Amino acid sequence: MFAAAALGILVVMGLALARAFLGPSVYDRILAVNMFGTKTVLLIAVYGFLTERPDFLDIAITYALINFIGIIAVLKFVERLDNGTLPD
Repeated sequence: MFAAAALGILVVMGLALARAFLGPSVYDRILAVNMFGTKTVLLIAVYGFLTERPDFLDIAITYALINFIGIIAVLKFVERLDNGTLPD
């Protein structure tokens, strides 16, 4: 059951990568990268459950925090680019 979930997560990660490369706008690409990071957290958690290593949940939580902070930073940067407030 969890192996099927891991396979499904891998399929969705592939679709997210496709959207990240083919997205029509920068915001679609950022959203796809965010989704890829979220699915990576889920995959780490499922893998930790399958191998009976609960310490993988700590790694997944840490990766989720890094993903969240990174996406917020990229969005702030893109927002400043759109407003023209970055110095040349």
